Amino acid sequence: MHTLLKATARLLSVVAVAASTIAAAADATPTYDLVVYGGTSGGIVAAIQARAMGKTAVLIEPSGHVGGLTAGGLGATDIGNKSAIGGLSREFYRRIAEHYASDDAWVHQQREGYQSGRGSGDSGAEEMWTFEPHVAEQVYLNWIHEAGVELVMRERLVRDGRGVEMEGPWIKAISTTAGRRFAGRMFIDATYEGDLLAAAGVSFHVGREAESVYGESLNGIRVAHALKHQFSHDVDPYVVPGDPASGLLPLISPEPPGTDGDGDSRVQAYNFRMCTTDVPDNRRAWPKPAGYDEAEFELLFRNFEAGDRRIPWNPVWMPNRKTDTNNNFAISTDYIGGNVGYVEGSDADRERIIADHRRYQQGLMWTLANHPRVPQEVQQHFQRLGLAKDEFVDNDNWPHQLYVREGRRMVSDYVMTQADCQWDRKADDAVGLAAYNMDSHNCQRYVTADGVVRNEGDVQVGVKPYPISYRSIRPRQEECSNLLVPVCLAASHIAYGSIRMEPVFMVLGQSAATAAALAIDGGVSVQEVAYAALRERLLADGQALAWAGSGKDPASLDGIVIDNTAATTTGSWNSSSSISGFVLYDYLHDDNEGKGTKTVAFSARLPTAGTYEIRLWATASGNRATNVPVTVQLPSGTQRIMVNQQKGPAETGFVSLGMFACPAAAPITVSISTVDTDGFVVADAVQFIPVE
Repeated sequence: MHTLLKATARLLSVVAVAASTIAAAADATPTYDLVVYGGTSGGIVAAIQARAMGKTAVLIEPSGHVGGLTAGGLGATDIGNKSAIGGLSREFYRRIAEHYASDDAWVHQQREGYQSGRGSGDSGAEEMWTFEPHVAEQVYLNWIHEAGVELVMRERLVRDGRGVEMEGPWIKAISTTAGRRFAGRMFIDATYEGDLLAAAGVSFHVGREAESVYGESLNGIRVAHALKHQFSHDVDPYVVPGDPASGLLPLISPEPPGTDGDGDSRVQAYNFRMCTTDVPDNRRAWPKPAGYDEAEFELLFRNFEAGDRRIPWNPVWMPNRKTDTNNNFAISTDYIGGNVGYVEGSDADRERIIADHRRYQQGLMWTLANHPRVPQEVQQHFQRLGLAKDEFVDNDNWPHQLYVREGRRMVSDYVMTQADCQWDRKADDAVGLAAYNMDSHNCQRYVTADGVVRNEGDVQVGVKPYPISYRSIRPRQEECSNLLVPVCLAASHIAYGSIRMEPVFMVLGQSAATAAALAIDGGVSVQEVAYAALRERLLADGQALAWAGSGKDPASLDGIVIDNTAATTTGSWNSSSSISGFVLYDYLHDDNEGKGTKTVAFSARLPTAGTYEIRLWATASGNRATNVPVTVQLPSGTQRIMVNQQKGPAETGFVSLGMFACPAAAPITVSISTVDTDGFVVADAVQFIPVE
């Protein structure tokens, strides 16, 4: 017994020494001014801004790559209106343009052969908004090094409650699964999933809120309203066609879809933004993944056999004959339902779900290029393109970042909602602008009461740029006083669908770091930062905080102008303001789908009879249709004009339809159709100018 007591005493002595050593090591841990967890675009810019304000910063990234989706395949920058972007976010696109200004950047294509994505900002400096994945990552890495940011890779936060050290509502330090500890005065969660905010005990929501929660009309389940990326033909969902007892085909939920407007736990479908090419020497054939099962694509085969011959993806050309490729139509790269359990799953759960997404999407691509039940013209299309050999070279040419379109969303003192997106409410403490559509990809695939398969969850509603509240990127004070959240900010599902764009994450990352630095300087919490001082610094750093509109004022134009806001539409049209020269807030486009089912009609009654020049406003671009049928209907008859929307005077934005004798007070209609058109169809405004 005595020996046992001695041994125990010695063991306790060793433990005490070890504990004191650990405590000393903890005390010796350097304290950074700002600890940023998540090397996404927003996290990178946050760390760079902290250094610009004289603060020490460490950027911790769980994976082996920085840049998130911007460096993970999303090279076709989604924003809606580039004029809404300022500050360091804009600087990134200037650095991209600087890279492509060199002849050495053009390996598989001549610079003169690529025109898309270039433009000038308000400063006059050239920018480029489309790019290759490896270029984006290298630009970020160079920028991080230049700014003096400490970059720590492959360190993952402990998420079981032990990874965040709290002292009251203050985070003192965070720990990683490899045993590293990072102490800080301020913290930023820049992950797509919201892992740090959750581990710190900050309130959050996952899924779609019911419409009643925030008084919205576009949130929740959307059974009756999911019109895009939908089946164009009735497709039987059962293993044995017509026999419900035989069970459902793969990738169809056995659960009922729910009631429109109700909330649920589903989030938008995820996918990989593949980088493909048609350059033979740089193209590799689609790999057939391990575990491939052609039965998983029976629904795809039946959809083709029902008559849907649309090419089910959306490749957008990047430099050097590469693409950023996204989901399109009913069955495509979105793995609908495949992300269940991802957001709050363990690290192992997430790895399994990511691998499953890769297996599904690679299997889909191999099937589209090779399976005999795929129409020959579709096979030929997918055989012409393949993975780019010089991208994602350490990941078998596959994107290293899953497109997590939506994870946790913080709940704070100000939750961004549909009311903000549509200007029914305006935040008075703006830290940036959002400008993209209220956008949700489909969330589930189900069987209707009529026994056919449908997708549910898609929403596409246009907005004009609107302010994002500072209160939406910081928690409630009683929950956490030194954390900022520029990516998983406080927003409803439908508002987040508009805000969740990579340039906006960079804008909010810069604003978050600015607030953190001001909080340090003032010795206050992030909630106590004076907005006037924050706003002053943000404006000095080039952030865009207010929107006055960039379209042409109809009152400044001659004659009578009818804008698309007063037009009558049939079918689903999207709002956009990507290409300048439009009238008022935006223009409409048909998304290059649903041909023959969509029209826009502008109606007028002119106060005075006479001859009028009728002009159609529609900014020109290379992706527009060359054969848009426009009909001018007068009491005396109807005239049909074919308009090439790829050509037009860029400095004016309009095309003259001709001279017309118009009576007074009689109905006159100018209609735009999408029948048999060969590209995007645009409808902006119609102008009637009296001719003396």
